[in-house]
Amino acid sequence: MNAILKIHEKDNVGTCLRLVNAHEILDLGGMKLEAKESIPQYHKIALTDILPHHPIIKYGQRIGLATKEIRQGSHVHIHNIESTRGRGDKKEGY
Repeated sequence: MNAILKIHEKDNVGTCLRLVNAHEILDLGGMKLEAKESIPQYHKIALTDILPHHPIIKYGQRIGLATKEIRQGSHVHIHNIESTRGRGDKKEGY
């Protein structure tokens, strides 16, 4: 079983299906990815480098924006993203 779930080709984050340990090398369909830190089960991992204010894409949908640079293999959670869902001040296409 894969450790990471990636649903859509546009996704720049994946869901960890189990605890991923720091420095663990993961195989995502032929793509090798090193976890930069331990990531809890069901949390997100960056599949690519993500620049500040760029969208976080999960399941092919924008779920938020990066609040700072997120390096490939890093934990993606409330400490480095902000939600854009249900916010009138963050219009689609922002």
